[in-house]
Amino acid sequence: MWLLIDLVLVAFFAVVGRLSHYGSLSLGGWWTTAWPFLAGTLLAWGVLTLLRRPPAALRSGVVVWLGTLVGGMLLRRASDQGTATSFVVVATLVLGVLLLAPRLGARARR
Repeated sequence: MWLLIDLVLVAFFAVVGRLSHYGSLSLGGWWTTAWPFLAGTLLAWGVLTLLRRPPAALRSGVVVWLGTLVGGMLLRRASDQGTATSFVVVATLVLGVLLLAPRLGARARR
């Protein structure tokens, strides 16, 4: 369940980014923005699996957040997409909120 939540939130991040910068959304444009971050998310989940971390834990959320961010930025760079400092800062903050807030909410409910 947490993998699906993370992937949906990262996909939402790409939707918001495309809409805020281009004012419209196409599947191809969304995919161009989303795939590096989705791949980073999957790589981070691979790390969680290897470490046998509980996915709902806040520390696991940090692993997913940083893996999504770093993996996404490295893949964007490798595919000649932008990694301007302002974008990295915004992506860091937005992905942090998106990927950590649900885990904080689940923790508060426990």
